[in-house]
Amino acid sequence: MKLLRTLSAPKNLLIRRIGHRYFAATPEEYANRNYANNESEYTTVINSITAQRKNFLLRDVYDDMLLDGIKPERDTFHSLLIGTMKGARLQDAFFFREEMKAMGFVPDVSLYNFLISTCGKCKNSEQAISILEEMKRFEVKPTGQTYICLLNAFAMTGRVDRVYAIVRDMTAAGLGLNKFCYAGLIAAHKNKEPVTDDVASKIIELVEQSKGWSAVEAPGDIPIRSMMGISQEELYNIPTAEYVYRRGFLDKELTVYHVAFHACADLKSVESIDALHEMLIKDGKTPDVFILMQTMRCYLQSGDLQRGRKIFEDYMSSGKPPMIEFYMTLVEGAMVGYTPEGMQLAQETLVNMSSRNSFLDPKMGSDLLLVAAGEKTGGYTVANLIWDMMQARKMTPSFPGVQAYYDGLKVREIPADDPRLKLVSQTYINLRKRFGG
Repeated sequence: MKLLRTLSAPKNLLIRRIGHRYFAATPEEYANRNYANNESEYTTVINSITAQRKNFLLRDVYDDMLLDGIKPERDTFHSLLIGTMKGARLQDAFFFREEMKAMGFVPDVSLYNFLISTCGKCKNSEQAISILEEMKRFEVKPTGQTYICLLNAFAMTGRVDRVYAIVRDMTAAGLGLNKFCYAGLIAAHKNKEPVTDDVASKIIELVEQSKGWSAVEAPGDIPIRSMMGISQEELYNIPTAEYVYRRGFLDKELTVYHVAFHACADLKSVESIDALHEMLIKDGKTPDVFILMQTMRCYLQSGDLQRGRKIFEDYMSSGKPPMIEFYMTLVEGAMVGYTPEGMQLAQETLVNMSSRNSFLDPKMGSDLLLVAAGEKTGGYTVANLIWDMMQARKMTPSFPGVQAYYDGLKVREIPADDPRLKLVSQTYINLRKRFGG
């Protein structure tokens, strides 16, 4: 029966699967090879893939599920769309939406919200509007959460006009603005192009206005089970999304401040960062780790290594748990402009980090290697150190990082038989076959 189902499947699905599905296998061999046997087990696999950030595998798991003759339920599509949202895979999100409709399920409001959020992550705000129009056709009533997803989707593309139009719609519907709305307003002004001279003052003004924010809707408007495994920060694409589950990293009452500090750091506006600090202290609040990171990032990107380093040293001497992100922020910021002083600071920080048994994960290491590999002069010491640290922990950097590092080595006077160059060259060739074409 499985062979018949495969032969009757769409041609592209048959081509994808025929190469590694063997239908003559014995029941024992098949049982050993199969990783899920029912809808519940497949949903568990989907959630595990999402947690591991291997979102590109979701389509494969879904195809296997169909080949096994297991019909996905609504909860399965919830998990699939959460995974595509977290991975910013817009094409896959629309694919699963169409598959859901084909199986007789009408997407509910939370699923539409996930789709809109995915559009925001991919900076495709026009598609977000088309989703809202589809909701109206299917008579799915938007909630306050839907409006905030839309607001933040337009904020990602700097569409200030559309953001304020959504604010007016919310007001007309009797909905107040909460902290995530103000976060979206700040992001919209920061992302607007071209950048205007008054954007920093506008951000500070919005922070002041936000102090009277209210709840937008009752929690019961969105089923709790629909939001399991996803935070509001993730849904609305707030910069703190990847840190929200870290204990001691964020003070959730400071969401608007988080977005404001992040925006001013992107703008390299030291004056605005200092003004925000004064406002924060005046409100009786203490900067959390995220705010300290953004402050340090702003100083470093503006070339003030001394103030950036002082924030790092003050935090490390405070007795609080050392955060690997703190090290990474200092190293990356110190490399701005590739000055001798900055590269020396980056090298010292990496050595200090390693001596304290703090280590980069593959993504952090790859990101830092990509930056360090851009050094055109000097001894290439930081790039070599990052590469060696990753090799010591048997981690392979990402293809862009390896490519940049390899290109940097080639232009230096290094013998062709140098062990480092040979290893990097072979790694580059292997990764290019997989990712570079």
